[in-house]
Parts: sequence; structure tokens; C-alpha cells
Amino acid sequence: MPRVVFLGTSAFGGDVLRGLVRQPGIEIVAVVTQPDRPSGRGRREQSPPAALAARELGLRLVQTADASTEPVEADAGAVVAFGQIVRPPLLGAYPLYNLHPSLLPRWRGAAPIERAIMAGDAETGACVIAVTAELDAGPVHGCVPFPIRPEDDAGAVRGRALELGTPLLAAALRGETTGVEQAEAGVTYAHKIEAADRRIDWSEAAAGAANRVRALSPHIGARCELDGEPVTVWRARAGEGMGVPGTVSPPLRVACGEGVLEVLELQAAGRRRMGVADYLRGLRTAPERAA
Repeated sequence: MPRVVFLGTSAFGGDVLRGLVRQPGIEIVAVVTQPDRPSGRGRREQSPPAALAARELGLRLVQTADASTEPVEADAGAVVAFGQIVRPPLLGAYPLYNLHPSLLPRWRGAAPIERAIMAGDAETGACVIAVTAELDAGPVHGCVPFPIRPEDDAGAVRGRALELGTPLLAAALRGETTGVEQAEAGVTYAHKIEAADRRIDWSEAAAGAANRVRALSPHIGARCELDGEPVTVWRARAGEGMGVPGTVSPPLRVACGEGVLEVLELQAAGRRRMGVADYLRGLRTAPERAA
């Protein structure tokens, strides 16, 4: 049975860890993750989701800002949404395998699920690759494609990648797979989500705005202003219609460069997430303009 060190940080990493411990023939000897960092409005120290999962599972936990310097003794390593560049001596100490939620070589990088949905991709996947010095470019040890349905948000796609990808990762860690080099054609990069990526652009087509909302839900949120008040849009759908981009019609349909975006669920600053009907009941007048 291989002794495996798990290197991960994000919520996706924590969920993969929970799934991996249930896979046969795997012994997790340690979990390596980032140090606690200030977060939220109060800037209180908070542990990464993978650290919380490790404590929940009773696993040995190592928190370090540089995991590559002193590799944990193991037979193999799983790297999932870790957030650190893996360098020697860790790179080369033992086989390292990464679970990446895309159809590599498409969407290498930090935000593959979000970028795939924003781009309107009809399909994505879960790939397990050997970790190499080049970002997400290692040989593929297993890959399962699956569709992105029109109603899927990032949470739904992440759940499917978790379900299909974790057994592939376990198989690679057990030494049951053989790597195949990635194609040189079709490489794209899923850059980290920045503040500008959250902004709804009402001059774009409604389908693109709806994809942005889906891509950023339920974990980040797309942003706009309604009559000057900032809101986060969590659920919306594209529809037919015309109007000056940014013009609002009842109940909360915003004209886009092409079509209209019907907002279904949103959150005003300092308030909870709610459906449009509840949101409108709390206003004196319905919004007239989105920006």
C-alpha cells in the first residue's frame, strides 16, 4: 500500500482529500497545506479548507509556505489545488500526481472550471497528470470528459470533477496507470479570477453575462450595481428581448448588448442571498438601471 502525502489548500483540495481516504489501497501519511492567513472583514486568522479536512480526518498536518524545501517522507504525492509552485527537492523525491478539473491541455492554470464556463464550453473533464516543472503540462495518467449542462454552475461542475477524478487519482497513486504526453495543440490558460472578471458587462450578449454568473457561483459571485447600489448576482438566465444595455424591466430583466439577462437570485451588500421577489419587496421602488 503506497504511503501518500497530500498537498492541497482550497475547498476543492479538501473535498478530494475526503474522497481519497475512502479509496482502497491508499494510506495518507500527511497533509501539507498553506499556513493560516487573515481572512474576511475582521481579518481573523483562518485555516485553509484542506487543513480543516485534515483535522476532521485525524491526519498529520503540515502547514508551510514552502513545501518544496523539506519533502515529507512518502512513496507518492497527490497535488490538488495547492497554490504553491512545486520545485526540487520535492519535485523528483517521488512521483507526484495532480488532479486537474479540465480537459488538458485546455485550461491549464488556476481557474479551469470558471474559465471553461465563461467561455461557453459544452464539455470539460477531470484529468490526472504527473507533476512536472511546467505548469499543468505533465503526462496524462487518466482523463474522463463530461458535459457542462446549460444550467450547471461552477459548484455543479466541481462536484462532477470530484466524483470522476478522485478514483483516477487513486489509481495513479497505486501505480496502476501509464502516462501519455499531452498534445502540443490546443493549449489554453485559465488565469486566476481577478476583480475585473467579476464585473457584469451589460454591453456583451446576455448569454455571455449568464455564463459569467454561472462561472462565479456559488463561491465568488458576479457583481454589478442596481441604481448605484452594489449587488452580487448568484443566479440568472439569458432571454430574448431588446433595449438600451443596462435598462431594467420588471421583474428584474436587464437589457444587454444582445438579449436580456433575467436575474433570479442576488445579494445586496450586508444582506443575505435571496430570490428576486424577496429582494424587490425590500425596496421602495424597483431598480431602473444596472451598471
